[in-house]
Amino acid sequence: MYNVTPPSIDWAMIAPVTLVFVTGLVGLLIEMFRPKQNNNTIVAASLTGLAIAFASLVGQLNSPDGETLAGMILRDRFGILLQMALVGVCFVSILFSESYLREKRIPFGEFYPLVVWSTAGGMIMVASNSLLMIFIGLEVLSIALYVLAGLSRQEQKSEESALKYFLLGAFASAFFLYGIAFWYGATGSVSLDSIAAAWSLNDVMTRNLLLFGAGLMLVGLCFKAALAPFHQWTPDVYQGAPTNVTGFMAAGSKIAAIGVLFRVLTASTDLSQVWLPALFWIAILTMTVGNFAAAVQKDVKRILGYSSISNAGYILAALVALIKMPEKIGTSTIIFYLFSYAFMTLGVFAVISLTAKDGKEGTRLSDLDGLWKRSPLAAGALVVFVASLIGIPFTGGFFAKYFVFSDLLTAELLPLAIVLAVNSIVSVYYYLAIGYHAVVAEEGTVRNETSPMSIGVQVACVACVIGVLALGLFYQPMMNLITGTVVR
Repeated sequence: MYNVTPPSIDWAMIAPVTLVFVTGLVGLLIEMFRPKQNNNTIVAASLTGLAIAFASLVGQLNSPDGETLAGMILRDRFGILLQMALVGVCFVSILFSESYLREKRIPFGEFYPLVVWSTAGGMIMVASNSLLMIFIGLEVLSIALYVLAGLSRQEQKSEESALKYFLLGAFASAFFLYGIAFWYGATGSVSLDSIAAAWSLNDVMTRNLLLFGAGLMLVGLCFKAALAPFHQWTPDVYQGAPTNVTGFMAAGSKIAAIGVLFRVLTASTDLSQVWLPALFWIAILTMTVGNFAAAVQKDVKRILGYSSISNAGYILAALVALIKMPEKIGTSTIIFYLFSYAFMTLGVFAVISLTAKDGKEGTRLSDLDGLWKRSPLAAGALVVFVASLIGIPFTGGFFAKYFVFSDLLTAELLPLAIVLAVNSIVSVYYYLAIGYHAVVAEEGTVRNETSPMSIGVQVACVACVIGVLALGLFYQPMMNLITGTVVR
């Protein structure tokens, strides 16, 4: 008989993910037995569970690095901070969802367990050292999003959005899984730690398997992060999905995908002669395509879809700099950018959700005309978010781009820095268009009604405004908090 010894489990290390999964289960049980009039109990339970999980993560910030479940799950500052970002994104998304879902007449309580489980999948992705666990987290995140994208079942564009996202997402997952198979064939293990040892064997067949696997996994991760040329799904899915789902997707899936890309790249630095040239050109293409395509859009959600693509290019540029010179550049820029991006993007979508009323929704730029008259708080918050997206000084978006630019110069990547600067200038055009229609343009003769700001939407907007301004005004303490040391 085989003597099988189960792996030791550090329950404290996996407590945050476990709490989030349990929160989803509790929400589902409440959905089964709740009165059908409202989802307030599910919302309260979900927010409470997420708050406890967040507090658990805060408690682990100063804990020593470690691993559990036979080395499959890691605990380090990078993973903890990204998990905190994911939990925060889910929390804010839930805050402004209930009023939106009711105005859209899709008040399905299943939304809350699904968005919570999707968050748990992302948390597994960013804190895993095992390709198998990364894939499991990826599928948990993705399957929930496939369902959420088609939540508005009475609308054809929502159904098309879900179908497109599902089909293309399935192909991307297949590419990623096939890449895992190649790496397993080369290393005999699904642990990321085994890649360097396999490469050092200097065996031609092993290195070819690793290179093929890297290419296939890059395709899958580029899709999930909305990196060109695997970005085509993004504007259509963002436009068709419910706005609260789009907001969560834009911020949450981006954080998870970038986290995995970082894990895979840092584990395979020996392959950097292949990774870096490819990622260099992908970053340039992503920034350029995203910004120039956004400049000709008239729908706010499509603009934000292309904006999401361009921001993915900025983050990828920072990652390229980190991989090229890890001895001089740390992870702080990437983490700072992801937090800043999450605040300003979720905030914009929270404001856009107000255009839903009586089962209809208007997301054209012209539907924002006169918003400052109908809802001054929403218009003021939108101005702050747009200013941060542009990169106006003393906002989180400004310092996020500044840190990326600084890292590119440190890594001697001047062409990439120039492309980033030019694209940032291009983005001013379409971001200002959003602000103009909200605070300058008068109400037209034909416009979509704006729903009143519920308490949840108000709290979400104020929280995001505080986040954007805090990152801008107190960027040095924030960077110190991210790194645990004074780095700048």
